[in-house]
Amino acid sequence: MLFQLYGDQAMMQLLGWVLVFCGLILMNEIGRRTKIGGICVFVIIPLILTVYFVVATLGAKAGAAWAVNNQTVLYMNGWFHYAKLYAADIGCVGFMMIKYGWGIGKKDWFKPWPFVIVAINILIAVGSDMESAINGFNAGGMAGGWWFSSENVWLYGGWWNVLNAIAGVLNIFCMTGWWGIYSSKKKDDMLWPDMTIWFIIAYDVWNFEYTYSNLPTHTWYCGVALLLAPTFANALWNKGGWIQNRANTLAIWCMFAQVFPLFQLKEPFAVLPSLYKGAVEHGITALDMTKFKTVEELTNAGITADPTAQGVVAIAALAANVICLAVIIKRSVEQKKNPYKNEIFAGTRDFEQAMARR
Repeated sequence: MLFQLYGDQAMMQLLGWVLVFCGLILMNEIGRRTKIGGICVFVIIPLILTVYFVVATLGAKAGAAWAVNNQTVLYMNGWFHYAKLYAADIGCVGFMMIKYGWGIGKKDWFKPWPFVIVAINILIAVGSDMESAINGFNAGGMAGGWWFSSENVWLYGGWWNVLNAIAGVLNIFCMTGWWGIYSSKKKDDMLWPDMTIWFIIAYDVWNFEYTYSNLPTHTWYCGVALLLAPTFANALWNKGGWIQNRANTLAIWCMFAQVFPLFQLKEPFAVLPSLYKGAVEHGITALDMTKFKTVEELTNAGITADPTAQGVVAIAALAANVICLAVIIKRSVEQKKNPYKNEIFAGTRDFEQAMARR
């Protein structure tokens, strides 16, 4: 079992998931369909939030009560969350430049930008995975151990983080056809046809494991709803636009989570993974988890670590990326093509459906 999803709160937890999933799809549609929508969602709102983040952080350092107790400052003030938000948003702006032909967006040399920004985002996560692994090894040896992150979250780092970090690096090499980037006929999407279901599955499994191990109190939303929203859109009405969908929904979620972190930490919407064994039985919520300062406090509260699911999913993530890379190598050898300079999935159903929208 991946999540502790049962009891009196189960229906509200499922409702929270549906709200996030539908909200992400709706905001993605607003951001992708028009220039005004894109500018509002990915330029104006981030600029306003930047002012808010700076003022809240400076206020907290000055000791202002409103800032010290601010949700963002208390629960989302670590380097990773800001890096992820701005890396995703910069990607969204770059994608708009490509699809609308703004400035350097119409230059051929700028076409690999989607690869560059996705690779940067993956490497940020790989670095975070390795941080968790090292801290876990320091706490409990090769079997892993608890450590308290800068976001006040108890993580259980171990060998699964290392496996997933390797899967993340492999995932970068699973992105093919860097120059095969196009605008859709309606100019509402940036298309990457060579990014087919092979890559999407490998990425989704890897990223789920990343969130499951490193953002455990958020993963019901950022590891399930957030990953499925762009995949759902790509499968049904936006073929070839997965990477744009992914960047858009990621940036939107990061902005929401940065301002309203308690949505996923407090009842009735908070959901804990199976890692925190005994938490639900003892009435411990995701927010309660932030209040424990030592491993002894965790143990005394009836919580023990169960990293089994983390290990299983990490193995699946590594396997998915090895298989994806093997398929890419096989096709590139058969076609005698460089898989990064050329599109190697031409002729497949996903590729042709995406190209039909070009």
